[in-house]
Amino acid sequence: MKTDTIFYSLFQEFPSIFFELINQSPTEATAYEFTSREVKQLAFRLDGLFLPTTKNLQKPFYLVEVQFQPDEDLYYRIFAELCLYLKQYKPSHPWHIVIIYPSRNIEREQDLQFGEILQLNRVNRIYLDELGESSLGVGVVKLVIETEEKAPELAKRLIAQAKTDLNNTKTKQDLINLIETIIVYKLPKKSREEIEAMLGLSEIKQTKVYQEAVEEGRQEGKQEGRQEGKQEGKQEATKKFIINLLRIGMSLEQIAEVGELSVEQIQAIQQDIQEL
Repeated sequence: MKTDTIFYSLFQEFPSIFFELINQSPTEATAYEFTSREVKQLAFRLDGLFLPTTKNLQKPFYLVEVQFQPDEDLYYRIFAELCLYLKQYKPSHPWHIVIIYPSRNIEREQDLQFGEILQLNRVNRIYLDELGESSLGVGVVKLVIETEEKAPELAKRLIAQAKTDLNNTKTKQDLINLIETIIVYKLPKKSREEIEAMLGLSEIKQTKVYQEAVEEGRQEGKQEGRQEGKQEGKQEATKKFIINLLRIGMSLEQIAEVGELSVEQIQAIQQDIQEL
């Protein structure tokens, strides 16, 4: 399961969940943009960055790392990337690092070099198996590490909670789609139809409200593609549009039709997504 892809998609679509994880108000997300940034020296790319969009210089920028495999070099790499980023961009906001682990036994602290640094308030290490299900967002994050046996039941509870807690129809459907996507990754031997039936989504997807939400997302994807002036921006908007349509179970032929692309183009983008 490509957990980093899932997390970065989650933070892109629902940045409020990130701030829930670090025990801050979800409304903080309105003052930030989630993005990536290249550090030209040594070809580093910081894939998870929450950059402030406010002039309040006390708000930090967040460098986010999702780490689900033991890595002896992780902290060497993170702090090297941070220092190069600081040197190259000279940001006017203080730095803050957030590392997300499934559990403590994955972490390799390297106390000799980084023991004191890791104790700073500027470094936040999150262990998902120690989190309580205090909110819908945290529950979705915990779904990523849930066992295959227990994940469907948790997913059904989260879907039911999303139905009652979320008022915005599109936000509700986007989150339900994300929950379904996580289960698809966790249960690769099951078809999407089987998963829809397991989670009770078949009936939901036939409702008028759901269809309207899908159509709204479809139109937004087309609009993003039209408004981006640069080719790179168009490609990113198209890729995001296709990701959303794949999440809701549309076939390659259907996506090609609504996106005005060839099946081969859709397959190429799908391959790029799978390789992330």
